Amino acid sequence: MSHGSLQYWPHRRARRRLPRLRNSPDVEEQGLANIVAYKVGMTHLIMVDDSNSTTKGLEISIPCTLLELPRMEAYGIRLYVLDHNSRYLVSKEEIYNKALAQKLGIKKTKHDESKISTIKPKIKEFVEVSVLVAAQPSGTSAEQHHPMRFEAPATGKTVEEKFEFASKVLGSELRASDLFKAGEYVDMSSITKGKGWQGPIKRFHVKRNFHKGTGKIRHGGPLGAFSPGKVFYTTPRAGQLGFNYRTEHNKRILKLGKKEEVQSVARDGGYKNYGQPQNDFILVEGSVPGVPKRLVRIRKSIRHRNETGIKEPKLVYIAR
Repeated sequence: MSHGSLQYWPHRRARRRLPRLRNSPDVEEQGLANIVAYKVGMTHLIMVDDSNSTTKGLEISIPCTLLELPRMEAYGIRLYVLDHNSRYLVSKEEIYNKALAQKLGIKKTKHDESKISTIKPKIKEFVEVSVLVAAQPSGTSAEQHHPMRFEAPATGKTVEEKFEFASKVLGSELRASDLFKAGEYVDMSSITKGKGWQGPIKRFHVKRNFHKGTGKIRHGGPLGAFSPGKVFYTTPRAGQLGFNYRTEHNKRILKLGKKEEVQSVARDGGYKNYGQPQNDFILVEGSVPGVPKRLVRIRKSIRHRNETGIKEPKLVYIAR
């Protein structure tokens, strides 16, 4: 019998090392829908349980993942309209900060900050506003040399509020502490650990064959019925295992740390396969997909977990 969810299909490699996001939440507070970070590794901490479980009010141990935040700068704004079918968003206008865009090697920067004043009166023609962000890995231990450019939708009640926020942060540095709060639930998107080409035994956990049955043991057996004469996509076969896009919902932020506090999470000898974190950091409850040094995308909770309120956790001890 084959195991594994067919919801994730096809089992193919991710196309980019930047995690993919297909949608963004509706948030009334001005800000950004998502940012990026680098996975450092796992540790644990002791906190006062603020849930409604039987251990409420007691000190409990929680496994958590440490993420290091690169320096992020907003180098542009992108405005969207709906196409004539009212189905897809289409990029209509772009505004760049010329100094940052030229550093990133973007040559088409004819629209600079001076265009903001001309777009503001006709902002109601647009339906969506996104901020173009560049994450600089220098200053972290991720050992990556090229800036990672990504697009983050602006959040707010109206298009005017979204454009106002995007105009305010254009050309400046973005900090996670200004966009997220300790105790907030977020969604984590990353790319899982790649395991290369594997057979159906490891890939789908099918049963091994009897050694005298077909002369083979670790193969999938028959590929289907004689008629219809085709192989269905549900048939377990060999192929790519791992290195897939995955999103985990409602991960709680336990701590938003600044660069000056990095010694509180530093480990003697560094974290395995990463080293010592050197920048702002985030501690997230539980595990996160991927291996150390892999990009993780942190998004506002799309399932509105924070509507009941955000409680800042009371931390007692962080393991190093």
